Amino acid sequence: MGAPAGRNVLFVVMDTVRKDHLTPYGYDRPTTPTLEAFAEEALVYEEAVAQAPWTLPVHASMFTGLYPAEHTATQEAPYLPEDVGTLAEALSAAGYATACYSSNAWITPYTRLTAGFDRQDNFFEVLPGEALSGLAAGLWQRVLDSRFRWVADRLVEVGNDVHEHLAGGEGADSKTPEILDRVQAFVDDNADDGWFAFVNLMDAHLPYYPPEEYRERFAPGVDPTGVCQNSKEYNSGARDVDEAEFEDIRGLYDAEIRHIDAELGRLFDHLKTTGQWDDTVVVVCADHGELHGEHGLYGHEFSVYDPLVNVPLLVKHPDLGTGRTDRQVELLDLYDTVLEAAAATDATDAVGGRAFEAGRSLLSAGRDVADGDYAFVDYHRPVVELNQLETKAAEAGVDLPEASRFYSRMRAARRPDAKYIRNERVADEAYRLDADPDETDPVAVDDPAVGAVRDALERFEARATDRWNADAADAAEALEHIDEEAKERLQDLGYME
Repeated sequence: MGAPAGRNVLFVVMDTVRKDHLTPYGYDRPTTPTLEAFAEEALVYEEAVAQAPWTLPVHASMFTGLYPAEHTATQEAPYLPEDVGTLAEALSAAGYATACYSSNAWITPYTRLTAGFDRQDNFFEVLPGEALSGLAAGLWQRVLDSRFRWVADRLVEVGNDVHEHLAGGEGADSKTPEILDRVQAFVDDNADDGWFAFVNLMDAHLPYYPPEEYRERFAPGVDPTGVCQNSKEYNSGARDVDEAEFEDIRGLYDAEIRHIDAELGRLFDHLKTTGQWDDTVVVVCADHGELHGEHGLYGHEFSVYDPLVNVPLLVKHPDLGTGRTDRQVELLDLYDTVLEAAAATDATDAVGGRAFEAGRSLLSAGRDVADGDYAFVDYHRPVVELNQLETKAAEAGVDLPEASRFYSRMRAARRPDAKYIRNERVADEAYRLDADPDETDPVAVDDPAVGAVRDALERFEARATDRWNADAADAAEALEHIDEEAKERLQDLGYME
């Protein structure tokens, strides 16, 4: 097969990076000089919306062009079904060399998010000495094949903690430089052919252990071991964090972002030096953001407020031009955008993927889809985080009311001026984002803009989502169905006591 007709594609996700901590979005600290320069060559989206506030469903949406309730990769069923075709599968079928580089434990063959990538370095492969690879893979397959698939979430969650300590904390240096070295080798190996490289960079995900060079610049004197690095401790009420400590946490977070930016600069420079930059479409975004005390929350669970779902997005493509746009888009639109940029719009049928929708591609003149003026967020029950939250609360003697946001699924419809949030177990929320961008002053539904957004959410629920009519299995019930050998493995890794 000859080289494909489309352009090369570099797709970068800065995991857990807030839009308002980036220099191109007006942040007053120099966290991202690389992205500031890149913004001069790209179109900067002010109103890009993620389909959920955490990694798995958002990546599944970007890779399939489907909403979470449609692709079903949530914590209640933590993997992409076999019959759902992916972006990488389509590009591979169109003749592209494809590669995925990530140290995020949700992006592995076991969640099927790596389907279609010819070359992949994932969490289980980049652990030093492949420390957990065989054990984790065997346990994952055992659990995933059972009807209590969500238990696999717990493996991934603890795996993330282990990996982040080894790769970003006191145990070793960040793996981001090594990951980007591998990206450079991949693009060089395929310089004469079409290539699609996907990268997820985890440095800005808790816990924060930035390299000393950047820590001294953005969080001088801050000891990462002396601040709260476990969001469940704060969210459960087991630990107080005052504003001064959150300021130190934000400094460490900024240092991690600066490290990501420096490494991206190295990759961008390599593409320019090797003559590949001009022929490459570059997408840079975050899958979700992070809360640092806003709304009384820490991390990216239990809410769908804008610091989590209104994410950065910058795209370099000659047909887009440069500058800034307040046109609201959704991250799942990147599926169609990449298909069009790669001239692979006809390849989806061969892999069982959603058909290309020209009206969703960012390369189209205008957004032409049902309720295209609105963006939608679909957050299923956070099984893993809830289990950990309950553990921290129990250890501290704190009772968590079941009629709370911790136990709620959430959906939201958004347009730049208004937002409506449907909560399963607490009162719905509505905000005028134009007057209240921090979402601190709820407004009544009789507000015309809010009413229109609520109506759009009801239409979305009628056509694209499942029903909230069943509870997820709890940990004890699920673990009753796991055999003794698997239970011992879970105990060895700290999942069970």
